[in-house]
Amino acid sequence: MNSTPYAPGPIKSMPHLGLKDRNTFGLDATADIAYEITAPGEIAGVMREVNTQNLPWRVLGGGSNVILPKVLPGATLLMNITGQEILPSDQNATLIAVGGGVNWHEFVAWTLENNLPGLENLALIPGTVGAAPIQNIGAYGIEIADYIDSIEAFDVKIHAFVTLSKDDCQFAYRNSYFKQHPQRFIVAKVVFKIPKVWQAKIHYADLAKQFEENPNPTAEEIFLAVCKIRTHKLPDPKVIGNAGSFFHNPVIPNEQYETLLKKYVDLASYPDAPGKRKLAAGWLIDQCGFKGQRMGEVGVYENQALVLVNYGNGTAQDILGLAKCIQDKVRNEFGVSLEIEPNIL
Repeated sequence: MNSTPYAPGPIKSMPHLGLKDRNTFGLDATADIAYEITAPGEIAGVMREVNTQNLPWRVLGGGSNVILPKVLPGATLLMNITGQEILPSDQNATLIAVGGGVNWHEFVAWTLENNLPGLENLALIPGTVGAAPIQNIGAYGIEIADYIDSIEAFDVKIHAFVTLSKDDCQFAYRNSYFKQHPQRFIVAKVVFKIPKVWQAKIHYADLAKQFEENPNPTAEEIFLAVCKIRTHKLPDPKVIGNAGSFFHNPVIPNEQYETLLKKYVDLASYPDAPGKRKLAAGWLIDQCGFKGQRMGEVGVYENQALVLVNYGNGTAQDILGLAKCIQDKVRNEFGVSLEIEPNIL
């Protein structure tokens, strides 16, 4: 972990800022005070002010993986650092530095436009580049961790910028050091390492079906196929509020899997670590009869049981209440615990 210098920048504060358009669930939330971050150098000044006033704080990017309360106390840092730059690279891979506030899907499209394939399986995932490594986003057979070189972040503990290597980030399935220690680092830039030798990755079941008659698709064709699949399965947050997949796919021991398989012969699952099996949370929820069900202003999406939706006037309490009903029934039916994926602020 190395230090990274940045010149200090101005502070832009906004009291009592509405955040309904800054979270994909469309929850009616208000920040006591918000700070817009458009350059890395602005972070130090904002955190100095936060510390002086002893305010609670959090970072908000695209708001695609959060559940917001009606009022967010203290300071909310709006991550709006943009820009992407191709760095000097070697013969094996291309390095790209990307601002933490860049829209993730737009960045994936940009890589293809610049003949830098590799991230196409992660198309149409909502949110920002800066939030992506925190969750270690993944889809259709790949994870973002596979393509990260380093991360430039503000270390709140030492009040300075640092560069973290991929190993420093401690990536795991839908997890990272950032997620385990949410008040330690503020991600300003992500440096990606894109291999120059590209290979299509279409082994994931849904994607493999799209290319049964085309075993050698281009990166652009994979990108379009992923967009098609996700559009069918997941509702557009601009139309109906949601945070994508709401629960992690649970991982269980092989012994438990074999026991369940005897009772549920069509149990949807995937190989995981040695001695482990990953179950499809959406399948479990569907078997419990929740798909398409509505509870007041919230419900379960009709095309994908893994997605909880806000029909317009739902609250965090409504969403978490529905989530608990689902967790309880899945636990009673299958003996499996579902973990909520979005961050509850």
